[in-house]
Amino acid sequence: MTGSGDNGARATPAQFGEFTATHWSVVLAAGQQESPRADAALERLCRTYWYALYVYVRRRGHSPEDAQDLTQQFFALFLQKEYFRLADPQRGRFRTFLLHALEHFLVNEWKRAQRAKRGGGAPCLSLDADGAERRYAVEPLTMLTPERAYEKRWARTLLEQVLAALQQEYVQSNQDRLFDALAEMLWGKDASVSYAQIGERLGMSEGAVGVAMHRLRRRYQERLRTEVAHTVAEPGEVDEELHYLLAVVSG
Repeated sequence: MTGSGDNGARATPAQFGEFTATHWSVVLAAGQQESPRADAALERLCRTYWYALYVYVRRRGHSPEDAQDLTQQFFALFLQKEYFRLADPQRGRFRTFLLHALEHFLVNEWKRAQRAKRGGGAPCLSLDADGAERRYAVEPLTMLTPERAYEKRWARTLLEQVLAALQQEYVQSNQDRLFDALAEMLWGKDASVSYAQIGERLGMSEGAVGVAMHRLRRRYQERLRTEVAHTVAEPGEVDEELHYLLAVVSG
C-alpha cells in the first residue's frame, strides 16, 4: 500500500484517518502506534483466519495437540507484533505474508515460544481448539500440500466472511427469508427449485424473484471484490487474486 505523496512512500497511520480496515492497514497501524482500535482490529483479523493456519500446521504432520499449541503461540507472538518487521505490502498478498510469518515461527521460534509459554509471558488468543479438530476432520484435504490446504481454507474463509456480511445486510432490511431462499443459488441456478416456486413461497412474482437474484449476485460480487482488495497491496492485483482464489476453491 503506498502513500498519497508523489514519492510512493508507505502510508503512515495518520493517513488512515478513521482507520481504513484493510488487512495491510490493520497490521501497519497496529505496528506503528499504540491504538486500542487498531489492536482490536488486529485481533479480529486473527480470529477470522486462524483456522487456515491451523490447517497448515496439521498438514505439516503435527498432532492435534501440538497444532493447537503452535497456532495459539504463533498468534500470541503475532499480537505482540513480533512479526511486524516482516510486514511489507510491497511483497504482495496478505495471505502470503501471514503464511511466511508462520513458517518463520515454526522454523526458528518454537523453542522460544515454549519457554515463554512455561514462563507465562505471552498472552494467548482464545481459540476454539476442539472445534478446530472437528472441522479439520471433514476437510477435503486428500493429497493436498500444506500450502495448498492453507490456501483452500483461506479462500473458503474469505467467501464465508462475504456471505455472512451479505446475510447481515438482508437481515437488517428485514429480507432474511429472501436471502435464505436465494443464497444457495448464488453460483448457478438450482434446477430443483424454480423462481416461480420461490415466489409462491415468499409472495413474489417469478420476475421479481429473478430481479432479486440478480441483485443478490451483484452485491455478492461487489462485497467479494472489496474483501479481496483488503488482502492485496495494489488495486491492480484484485482481479488476479480473485480469479486465483476462486480457482483454489473449485479445484
